[in-house]
This record gives sequence, structure tokens and C-alpha cells, in this order.
Amino acid sequence: MASNEVLAQILSQLEALQVSQAQLQSKLDSITSPISSPSSRVATPPRKTAGLPIPTRTDSPSALIPNASSYGLSQGLSTSPPVPSVLSHNAVIGPNVAPADKPALTPTTSSKEREKALYPQRVIITTYPDQSGIKPVPITWGAANPADRGPVLCSRQNNSIKARNAIGAHSGSYSIYRALAIAIGTLDPHHKPNYSLTEPPVEIPFVPAWADPKKIVSFDPWGHLTPQVFKEQADAGLDVRPSIAITKAHIKMSELDGAAASGALKIDGKVVLESVPLKDEHGEPMKGLPGVELVTSKAAVEPVWYLPGVAERFGISEGLLRRALFEDTGGMYPELITRPDIKVFLPPIGGLTAYIFGNPAYLRDETKELTLRVHDECNGSDVFGSDICTCKPYLVFAIEEAVRCAQRGGVGLVVYFRKEGRALGEVTKYLVYNLRKRGGDSADKYFKSTEMIAGVKDMRFQALMPDILHWLGVKKIDNMVSMSDMKYNAIVESGIPILRRYDIPDHLIPPDSRVEIDAKIAAGYFTSGKKVTEEDLIKTVGRTWEETEH
Repeated sequence: MASNEVLAQILSQLEALQVSQAQLQSKLDSITSPISSPSSRVATPPRKTAGLPIPTRTDSPSALIPNASSYGLSQGLSTSPPVPSVLSHNAVIGPNVAPADKPALTPTTSSKEREKALYPQRVIITTYPDQSGIKPVPITWGAANPADRGPVLCSRQNNSIKARNAIGAHSGSYSIYRALAIAIGTLDPHHKPNYSLTEPPVEIPFVPAWADPKKIVSFDPWGHLTPQVFKEQADAGLDVRPSIAITKAHIKMSELDGAAASGALKIDGKVVLESVPLKDEHGEPMKGLPGVELVTSKAAVEPVWYLPGVAERFGISEGLLRRALFEDTGGMYPELITRPDIKVFLPPIGGLTAYIFGNPAYLRDETKELTLRVHDECNGSDVFGSDICTCKPYLVFAIEEAVRCAQRGGVGLVVYFRKEGRALGEVTKYLVYNLRKRGGDSADKYFKSTEMIAGVKDMRFQALMPDILHWLGVKKIDNMVSMSDMKYNAIVESGIPILRRYDIPDHLIPPDSRVEIDAKIAAGYFTSGKKVTEEDLIKTVGRTWEETEH
């Protein structure tokens, strides 16, 4: 009993110190911001709570947001002490209220003044579930309708920070560029996007997998409909943003022109169109075949992770996943540790793009033939044509196969993931190239070379990959253009059967990439041709640097 009383006294003293510290900081900020208006922006003492208190302000933006209480907002939710008037008034009172004046930062504003204007509050490194005013907007992952599911909200703006139900930032890795744009003054941090006329031109409707919290855990299935289904929350001042965008386009590649010229692709006026002839410097149509272009519907998808589901997918605990994401990203996201109540995380990684050839509705129709290619990014080959791997020829071949499937009355799907260098990155990949070329580039050393540099041969981990197929309503795959055992196993284990697999034809394999192909076949990749044994790998040798020097 005596020890409990001592602990209670210590806790009480700590809480008193926290309150005093917050009050002192608020007074200090007021002194260092002399140009703010005391009459309208007086900081009130923080409320005493079991957690760390956050100072509140009488001009909280939530007071100006209609129905704010419906979204977990209430009076005094701002974390900021007095705000200097060098920042536009719109940024102080929230994006939905017309400003009385618009004083703004200028090119001559010093970095110190800019920092104080952009971030007038003391630094908030993290928050806690029991903190004063913390009330996340409810979100139920896997709910069958948007009203029950709720929006994903990760913004740290004044009118959203205490209502946040997600950790991280929108736009994946591009969120860093957004922060830079704000810092140098080219972007207003309180800019409110106008999403009118941005609705998807292609319908991707609700399918039962959206309501299964185990089927889709790596992105928000409602992400393309956010401006419409969560309009009420956005109008109330919450910073709700889409994480998926869908559009229509034409694809033009020189390799496809060659396929059309050889007769491998047929111009049908629906999926494959003849290109408009290019003009020369005199404005005259150029001679020769103008080539072709493909009609496609495409969806760009940013990652939004439901942490319990991601952890289960990899067979680990949510606690271990959170700790690893915190520790091994340099401690970038403390709330992964301090906010166990927040289950959604927007990681700073690349997303994916799905390219659909033919009628998108056929993806959901089991009576229609479906051809699929899941492709992981390879900038060196896909864009610049490096011949050390088969990535580009395999991608082009898969696009052609997808188009031919659509022309047969089915539908083709190519999903392009941003997982450069097997998710090890391009720097690691080039280091491995150097090791291979200097150490004897034979197929038996292919994966060992990667492990010597990276410590692992592959970090793509295809467990999350099938989510995009479930989102699109795919129930079976007739043709899978892939040799990867990891991709095949991930899709089949997620409940989608694959009826046929086929590999890249031999004549499309660049000579220097034979090392890669043979090593993968020996490691268990699918092949319709000759099996490769460990003994065979020693005989498969790549080109040396000396052979390429002229």
C-alpha cells in the first residue's frame, strides 16, 4: 500500500510538471510571436489528462467546421499557440472559410520567419491515445459501405490532427517532395484540391472482396471514390484525399509498332488503332507505316496498409510489424509505437498501376477469358532497354498477349508494381551487376551475388500483390504470363485459380540475360522447356565488360 501511495504521488507530480511545462511553452511562443492578435488568439491552459497535454486555442478551426462533432472534432482541438499574421489568414481558420485578408509569405521572407509562419506550434513528435482531445474518426476496415467504413485521414493540419485515424502521408514516396514544396514556398500547405470533373471514366464497382478485411489489406478499396463517398467529411473541413485514380489512355511503343508491322498484332479499330501519321519539319506527313497505339483503361494505386491484415498476411504479430517499421526506417513514424489504436499506415513506398485492355467489366465475369501479367519495375530494362535481364521483352510480350486476349473477346490485365531491383533498389542492383561482371558472371552465382550485397536475394514478398486482383473482382485467371513461383503461389493461395502458365519465348531472351533465366529456372521458376540443373548453371556465362568495349 505504501509503495502504491508513493507511485500515486510521483504520477501526480509528473502531471503537474507536464501542465506547467505546456503553460510555460505557450507563454514563450506568445512572446516570440509579437505580431499575432492576442484578442482573437489567446492560448488557453491545457487540460489535465492522464496522457501528455496539448495546448488548445480559442480560435480553433473546428469551431468553424459544420457538424464538426460528427467527425470527432470539438472546440479547442488545435495544437497551435498564437499564429503570426505573416501566414495567410486562410491557413489559420481552415480551408473552407473565406479569409478577411490574405497576407502571404514573400520571396524575401527569411527561413526563420517562414518556419514560424508554417509551423507556429511547438514540435509535436508523437501523440497518445489518452491525450486531451484525441478522438480519431472511426474507421472499420472491411465494412461493406463507405458510411460504415469511414475515410482515411492522416493529415496533421490543425483541423485534422486530433481526428487522424492513419499514420503517414498521402502520395507514398512523393510525400517528401510535397514537404519540400511547402518548405520553399511553392505550395500552400492548406491548398484544398478541387476534385470536380476528376471522377473515374471507367467504373470499378464494389465487389464482395472490398468487404473482406482479409482480402484487401495493402490499399484502400474506396480510394478512387473518396471525393464522392466522403464528400460530407471533406466539406466539414477534414483533409480527405483519394489514394486511387482511374483514367483512359492510349499506349504507343516502338516494339508494338514492330509487332503490328510483322502481323503479330492486328489493327481492329477497338483495342489496336492505327496511329495518326507524324509530320516532318515541313509539316508534311512522313512516309512509311505510322504504327499503332493501344486503347487502355488504367488505375494508379497508392499504398494504404491495414496493419493487422498486413501482419497476418506475413505470419507475424502486429506488434512486431510496427516495431520493425519504426526501428528500421530510422524512427520516422513514432506513432507506430505510441498509437496502437491507429490501425492504418500509409507507407512511403511506390504503388502500382493496373493497365486493362478490353472491357474492364469482363474482369469480374468468370465466363470471359483473362490474361494476366504481374510485372515488377525495372527501369534499366523497361525504359532504357538494358539486355542483362528479360524484363522489357517479357513486359512487351505480355502486353501483346493481353491485347490478343481482348481481341478474342476476353480481357487483358498488366499490373506494374514499383519494386525496382526486386525491391532492393537500383543502387543495390548496380552493385550486384559490378560484382557479377568482376567475379565471373555464371548462373550458379546469380542469386549468391545478390545475397552477398543485400543479404537477401529478393524482397518483393508477393504476399500483398493479389489485393489488386481482388479489388478488380478477378475470380479466375485463364493465362498467366509469368515464370515466377512466388507470384503464382501468392495468387493461388489467395483463392484465385490459374488455369495456364507460360514463359517468355526463347527467341525473345537477350543473350546476356540467359544467366538470369537459367538461375531462376533452377531455383523453381516455371518453364515449359528444358529443366535446368545445378550442374548446368556453371555452363551459363554472361558477357564480360571487355567484350562490350569497342
